[in-house]
Amino acid sequence: MRPDESQIIQLKDYRPSDFLIDRVVLDVRLDPRATRVIATLTMRPNPEGRADAPLVLDGDDLNLRAVSLDGRALPGGEYESGPQSLTISQPPRGPFTLTVETEIDPTANTKLMGLYRSGGNYCTQCEADGFRRITYFLDRPDVLSVYTTRIEADRDEAPVLLGNGNPVESGAIEGTNRHYAVWHDPHPKPSYLFALVGGRLGHVGKAFTTMGGRKVALKVYVEPGKEERAGYALDALERSMRWDERVFGREYDLDEFNIVAVSDFNMGAMENKGLNIFNDKYVLASPETATDADYANIEAIIAHEYFHNWSGNRVTCRDWFQLCLKEGLTVFRDQEFSSDERSRPVHRIAEVKTLRARQFAEDASPLAHPVRPQQYREINNFYTATVYEKGAEIVRMLKTLIGDEDFRRGMDLYFERCDGTAATVEDFLDAFATVTGRDLSHFARWYAQAGTPRVTVRGVYDATAQTYRLDFTQATPPTPGQPQKEPMAIPVRLGLVARDGTALAAHCERVSPQNVFLFDKAQDSLVFTGVTSAPVPSLFRDFSAPVRTTLELTNEDLLILLRHDTDAFNRWQAGQTVAMRLLVGLATGTVAPDGDFDALAFALHDFLARDAERDPAFAALVLTLPGEADVAQEIGTDVDPDAIHRARLELRRILGTTCREALHGIYVRLAESGPYSPDAASAGRRALRNVALDLLAAADPDLGEQLASAQFSAASNMTDRLASLSVLTTLPGEARENALATFGERYATEPLVLDKWFTLQAAIQEEDTLRRVRSLMEHPAFSIGNPNRVRSLVGSFAMLNPTQFNRPDGQGYDFVADMVLRVDPLNPQLASRLLTAFGSWRIMEKERRNRARSALLRIAENASLSRDVGDIVHRSLEEAQNR
Repeated sequence: MRPDESQIIQLKDYRPSDFLIDRVVLDVRLDPRATRVIATLTMRPNPEGRADAPLVLDGDDLNLRAVSLDGRALPGGEYESGPQSLTISQPPRGPFTLTVETEIDPTANTKLMGLYRSGGNYCTQCEADGFRRITYFLDRPDVLSVYTTRIEADRDEAPVLLGNGNPVESGAIEGTNRHYAVWHDPHPKPSYLFALVGGRLGHVGKAFTTMGGRKVALKVYVEPGKEERAGYALDALERSMRWDERVFGREYDLDEFNIVAVSDFNMGAMENKGLNIFNDKYVLASPETATDADYANIEAIIAHEYFHNWSGNRVTCRDWFQLCLKEGLTVFRDQEFSSDERSRPVHRIAEVKTLRARQFAEDASPLAHPVRPQQYREINNFYTATVYEKGAEIVRMLKTLIGDEDFRRGMDLYFERCDGTAATVEDFLDAFATVTGRDLSHFARWYAQAGTPRVTVRGVYDATAQTYRLDFTQATPPTPGQPQKEPMAIPVRLGLVARDGTALAAHCERVSPQNVFLFDKAQDSLVFTGVTSAPVPSLFRDFSAPVRTTLELTNEDLLILLRHDTDAFNRWQAGQTVAMRLLVGLATGTVAPDGDFDALAFALHDFLARDAERDPAFAALVLTLPGEADVAQEIGTDVDPDAIHRARLELRRILGTTCREALHGIYVRLAESGPYSPDAASAGRRALRNVALDLLAAADPDLGEQLASAQFSAASNMTDRLASLSVLTTLPGEARENALATFGERYATEPLVLDKWFTLQAAIQEEDTLRRVRSLMEHPAFSIGNPNRVRSLVGSFAMLNPTQFNRPDGQGYDFVADMVLRVDPLNPQLASRLLTAFGSWRIMEKERRNRARSALLRIAENASLSRDVGDIVHRSLEEAQNR
């Protein structure tokens, strides 16, 4: 089946809505099977729209009960309606009031878009276009309205009723067991930010006073009995609010801020105005059930959704092509918050690891697209790493280029100019151009051009002239629809390091006082003067641009940077680069000399002795080898996942053997003592200790099994218990199976912990794992209707198990294809995300490539695919231009 080309939406075709909706009054009468929604819309023609346009309201699977215009019931001949739209061909040419009554079935809504029931609770998800599943509407982000919502429900079923904005009224409905609550949001917003919750919920809360003196009630709602697990989320919210006031000058603007945790949710969380709805995995935490990573994710995602109050809600998107304007900017803001709350170098490395694993891979796949795409078939498929992570990197590059002070001035001007409007990328960049006087049109290519630039750098030292020249070239490979690329504006933060480890003082007029060089041509050179000895260049410090780099540096040069660079990121990167070279060599049969393996091992041994326990979190990252997916992307063609897996096992064995004594010493010294704390320093010590355990097990499986089994039995927190179980999953045998059984029994009533249990087993890189996964699908705790559970088992097998998903016999591909087809009728968003696991199929060796293609073709031939899945599968199969 070919997708309908008429469904393609183009940025160039944007035009304003023909009508505006100034006020929305909703009366929502909740019922499990027959919820009634009466929407009263105060409307007027848009002066910027077409004067003679019909009124066409969006719908999705709606059941229309009644429609009236200015209080007059419309006869059937004056409008046309169906499940997907409501059209009035001759609407008034002045202001008017339209009232529409619809009926929906929340229980049957397995798509989890619009209004649905989760665990007996009612909740909504309206981004990107879910509001049209509640009532007929102009469901687009540039139509901003003031909402008043009356929610009515059975008091026993839903004693808690929440909406956007501030509560204005509540009470009982005489003669019934029903009650109601009215919420009013004074800030105009698009329909995708509408939210409603009704159910049986407990909560924790506290008072907050803004910098302007507003009193705000903060509350986190969870399932009754889980209130004590919401305390960390509440604390993270308060810290986020205070940080946004201090760093960006942004103050909260309502009397309440509510967070609700639900178990069935397609996304991580949603920033609905004043009523954020979260996947409960990003709210609930206790030392017994949550890892250090869980605590860090809760902190970051709570902050992200709160920061949207300004970068997304008060200033929203004109259209969905501008999605990066809110998501990329807000990811940057939450990254800065987490960096201030924790270790900035450690957090930066974690950000880059995520970017390379997800976004670089996306850029290299058939699904590559610009940060601001020019077209889409299904907007749900563009909530991608490119929009989020690469979008954040663009904001960071802008700050690097113009400096901290001008960046803050530009942000202030952007919020001032665009408050209460639906903005564009051009509006954002123009604010910074205004405050700096700079022309940012070249920089804007980062939003328009897909692909990861490759920067090659060569250095030449002239001892006689005491000069050092760096020659730069850049090229971006073709991506679908963009065979030709223009040079990008790339900020290069750099320094020179002497071979004895000291920083070299050198001068170059084209490098700013902040040590930044703007590389914006296909080729360019820098010349440093006064260089007294041959240096080692330290380039792209703090990862100043999202590019791939080819450096003409020897492994010896790189290990000098590992030992001595003053930039923490580049110390880590130097070790990663050497390790990557060795892994590629092992995997492809072009093995480096034994001395190179020894050199890396001894450098890491020295690092452990000198630096490890000064910053354990950083040391844990230095000791962690590049992942198998990263190695596959580096090889780039005819990839054999089994060879990469064997290579990584071997290099871990070499490092573990060489550093065994030092690793064992760290493991003993950093044993947990005292009560658990999720603070960054404590988490760093646990991270280093558990990396040491992993390397010890790689060097000596018997010792690893002994240590991991003992740690599993004695662990006082989920971080150490799960880390030891993870090590055991790499060691086949009775100890592993016993530990897995014990863990499953202990946490049988803890859904979020069982997700971790499913994930660990799905990621075991052994031939029997596919059978294990199929068996786990019969487990009483597995439900195909729960997105978390499907992601933890099927998604983990597809995304985290490269050898078994990419089995030479094709069974891994066939299994995931079957699951995509099974999930698609129930939850198209979830199915399309599972399908993205095929993103790297083109770089596999021929046999695997053919089998993956066959699985994709089988999906594509299904006549009843959703738009979500149909879009992904056909983009995956399309041949990139000039590939």
